Amino acid sequence: MSRALPWLVGVAVVAVLAAGGYYLFTHREPPPLPPAALAPAQAPAPTGPRNPIAEAPTEKPLPALNESDPSVRDAFVALIGAQAVERYLNTEGAIRRIVATVDNLPREEYSQRLDPVRPMQGVPRTTGQGDTLALAPENAARYAPFIDLATKVDTAKLVETYRRHYPLFQQAYVELGYPNGYFNDRLVETLDDLLAAPDPPARIGLATPHVLYEYADPALEGLSAGQKVMIRIGAANAARVKAKLRELRAEVASAPR
Repeated sequence: MSRALPWLVGVAVVAVLAAGGYYLFTHREPPPLPPAALAPAQAPAPTGPRNPIAEAPTEKPLPALNESDPSVRDAFVALIGAQAVERYLNTEGAIRRIVATVDNLPREEYSQRLDPVRPMQGVPRTTGQGDTLALAPENAARYAPFIDLATKVDTAKLVETYRRHYPLFQQAYVELGYPNGYFNDRLVETLDDLLAAPDPPARIGLATPHVLYEYADPALEGLSAGQKVMIRIGAANAARVKAKLRELRAEVASAPR
């Protein structure tokens, strides 16, 4: 892996796939929402984490959260190359971006301003118009290079380094508005939500009641932001992503799903 913070790439599988899929599905970015506006009311203090992470020893002290960006970028470059980093990732405030996005994926929407990935080029490929408007079958192919990159992350090495540097994730999660919460618990909740996404239908009908595309089927439109992504990337891509997410969940969750 990398000498610094390579765990970010693997944990970002969840956030990056969803964020990239969202950008490919929209015409424009809605007004940004601050993290506090997206966070639910704080629940009573729990007795402890439901999915505790055993923190591994570090060879040297962790960087401060506010000073971690250079190490994060170096780790991304070492793992996937400078070209891929420049193409896909926002490394400014990367830890906070990942934490905020993972936290918001099970909800109805999330702030694109905080995405850990850059807006992707192009627009969704569609077919038909009006009542026959739908995602074109070839639209799923647009995700393949990105999904190839994300799903090749070494899960074992990812989790080892994630445990080693978990305090930075936890600090960012507390700052987000969860003084009694645990980021790993939220990560497991997000993984479960994504894994519970229904299988994409053969035809994914679309509607444009406003500016952005929406699913024509109210049942699909009512899914969480993350589950909507699992629908729009197509059945084959969704199966690959879910396989990777199951690997990750098996390592970070205390109880089987």
